[in-house]
Amino acid sequence: MTIEGAEKLREELLRLKNVERPRIIRAIAEAREHGDLRENAEYHAAKEEQGFAEGRLREIEGKLGDAQIIDITKITATGKVIFGATVHLINADDDSRVSYRIVGEDESDIKEGKLSVNSPIARALVGKSEGDTVEVRAPRGVVEYEIEKVEHLA
Repeated sequence: MTIEGAEKLREELLRLKNVERPRIIRAIAEAREHGDLRENAEYHAAKEEQGFAEGRLREIEGKLGDAQIIDITKITATGKVIFGATVHLINADDDSRVSYRIVGEDESDIKEGKLSVNSPIARALVGKSEGDTVEVRAPRGVVEYEIEKVEHLA
């Protein structure tokens, strides 16, 4: 995972622990004050929310504990596409340009130009170099890209 991705997970973890968990505990306590818990929809909703929040906490802690965090800026730029690199591509069919950053599964967001390392495009790009032509199988058929530039940006 990238440094940025790890930081976002840490921020979510802190928010869940310091904001969401106390809010849910207050909601459960408040719902208990309303009496019979068997027919208390607010109590059951708060308990369900607590289960989701605690599950997400465990998931994030596990991911951060197992993560290999890569600082792309500390890796010598060779012009090869690697995890964390930003890749500038030229579509061979229409000369349109697009840029993607190769990131971890949890960090991917196509709207932000962040591709999961497991995506078909990223898998086709990793290991290739500036100037190489890459064919990517897309839903609408095969798309050919030329790798214009590979950058190691933070």
